[in-house]
Amino acid sequence: MKLLLDENLSDRIIQRIIDLYPDSEHVKTLMLTNTEDAVIWEYAKANNFVIVSKDFDFYQRSLLYGHPPKFVYLRVGNSPTSRIVQILRDGFDLITQFDNSETESILVL
Repeated sequence: MKLLLDENLSDRIIQRIIDLYPDSEHVKTLMLTNTEDAVIWEYAKANNFVIVSKDFDFYQRSLLYGHPPKFVYLRVGNSPTSRIVQILRDGFDLITQFDNSETESILVL
């Protein structure tokens, strides 16, 4: 499973989770910053990414269109990067189960 982190999350997170989530990327490294959510959505869909964001717009898009791609919605407000890393590391089993689910489109953490 590979994650695509949205621009509202630090790109430094990737280096701290890559051992659990190989091939994960940040929109910044893919030159997708300041891009419309629809473009990021389609990129994630075409490239088998799970989107991770604090952006409510992705939540709404996921409700409207379902999956793919799947969406992990981080409801953590302004949290330090270390907190986001800990959530993603601690949630590995839950995120893996979510990714393997045939029916679930959104995981709220």
